[in-house]
Amino acid sequence: MSATLKLTHKAIGAEVRRSTYEVVVDGERIGSVEMNDTIEIPIERGRHTLQVRNGRKTSSTETFDAAEGEIVFFRCTGKRFLPIFLASFIVPRLALKLVRG
Repeated sequence: MSATLKLTHKAIGAEVRRSTYEVVVDGERIGSVEMNDTIEIPIERGRHTLQVRNGRKTSSTETFDAAEGEIVFFRCTGKRFLPIFLASFIVPRLALKLVRG
């Protein structure tokens, strides 16, 4: 038995970046998630890293541990505080955000 990574692409309020996000676990592209959609991905138990990408825009890397049979949940969004949102046009890696659920 393995663990499950559950990733939702949903924003609260207005969402500027509505396109599909590429999901990267442990440096490997493992799928994508559409706006207002959720995906579930089986993963091995242990420590992992997670990022979402949209073209040249990349979230920060989140590290998480997954136990046997556990569901690990994240929500991804492009919505950020206004100064960070504006800076994301200059530094694209600031554009996306992962929130642990």
